[in-house]
Amino acid sequence: MFLEGVEVGDDERWMLLALEQAHSALQAGEVPVGAVVVLDDRAVGLGANAPISRTDPTAHAEILALRDAAARVGNYRLTGATLYCTVEPCVMCAGAALHARVGRVVFGAFDPKVGAVGRIAALREAGAGFNHRFEAVGGVLAEESSRLLVSFFRERRESMDDDGEVPKWS
Repeated sequence: MFLEGVEVGDDERWMLLALEQAHSALQAGEVPVGAVVVLDDRAVGLGANAPISRTDPTAHAEILALRDAAARVGNYRLTGATLYCTVEPCVMCAGAALHARVGRVVFGAFDPKVGAVGRIAALREAGAGFNHRFEAVGGVLAEESSRLLVSFFRERRESMDDDGEVPKWS
């Protein structure tokens, strides 16, 4: 699908699967965000953004992937797992990753508006006593992730009336 003929590492390989989930969200009319939970080199949870179709503000791709993984593994603690997301997780999703005890969060596009990975680190430095930490890696296949979001929001803005508001993605 992406990067045909290019050798990729493990993070890129799993991010490609997250991008497939983002495309599924796009096909469903949702903001194109996808997520995958990997444990022991196996995808154990998949998620495609679905707040509109589920009428659920918590149906972010990351939350759905964590729920799927917890159900498959049989434990809400996903110790040692890696959460791959096409966009930097928001506060809710980063908090869910903390509570699930994932070991790593790997994301594509940085989100300067609501991305929370850097904000959690800043809170920790300011004295917040979170009971868990995860390693964070950003920018993996960021161009592909960002391109999906930019085109989605551009099309939405072009198709909306002047009184509708669609956020911009830079």
